[in-house]
Amino acid sequence: MNQKYIIAPSILSADFAELGAQISQAEKAGADWIHIDVMDGHFVPNLTMGPFIVETCARITDLPLDVHLMVEKPESLLAAFAQAGASSLTVHIEACPHIHHTIQKIHQLGCKAGITLNPDTPASAIIPFLPLVDLVLVMTVHPGYSGQEFISGVIPKIAQINKSLSEMNPAAIIEVDGGITPQTLPLVLEAGAQVFVAASAIFKHPQGIEAGLRALQEKFPK
Repeated sequence: MNQKYIIAPSILSADFAELGAQISQAEKAGADWIHIDVMDGHFVPNLTMGPFIVETCARITDLPLDVHLMVEKPESLLAAFAQAGASSLTVHIEACPHIHHTIQKIHQLGCKAGITLNPDTPASAIIPFLPLVDLVLVMTVHPGYSGQEFISGVIPKIAQINKSLSEMNPAAIIEVDGGITPQTLPLVLEAGAQVFVAASAIFKHPQGIEAGLRALQEKFPK
C-alpha cells in the first residue's frame, strides 16, 4: 500500500462563522484533504451539511473534498454531492443493501468510492467488497457527533482490514475517523491506517489550527 500519510481535518468542529478562514489556515498548515461529515438525522441522530457546504468548500480550497455520507439511502444523494465538488464519497455498509451498485455509481460520477462501517459492525461485513473500493473508512467512535472518546477495541479490526486489503486490493487505503489525537494516531497508524480524520484535535486545539495539525504530523514516522 501507498505509505503516504494523509491528515483530513473534519469541518464538523470548525467555526462556521469563520469557515473560509479556518479551511485556509488548515490548508496552509499542511492539511491534505478536507473531510465533510454529512448526517441526515435518521441514520445518525445529528443533522449536518448538505451539497451547498461541499460547493462552498470547493470555492475555498483546491484540496480534495472527502465526503462521508452518514445517511439513509445515500444513492439518492450521490449525484448532488459529486456535482457540488466531492472528490470521494464514502457510504456505510449498514445503509446500503445494494452496495455493488452504489460503489459503481460513485465511480461513474467521477469520484473515488469509499466504504465505511460502524464500531460494532464486524470487518467481515465489508470484506467481500474490498476489491471494489478506493478507501475503507473505519469509524473509531459511534458516528454522529465530534469530540467523542476513541474506541480502542476497533484497532484489531483496522489490522484485519489492512491484511485483507494487502491481499485483495493493495491500492486502496484505510482511513480512520473518531477521537484521533496525538495520543491515538500512533495506535491506528501501527494497525495500518494511512488517512487520519481529526475534528476537535485541529479546530479546537487551544493553540490554534496550525498547532493542532503540527501535533498530529509530528507522530508520523520520519
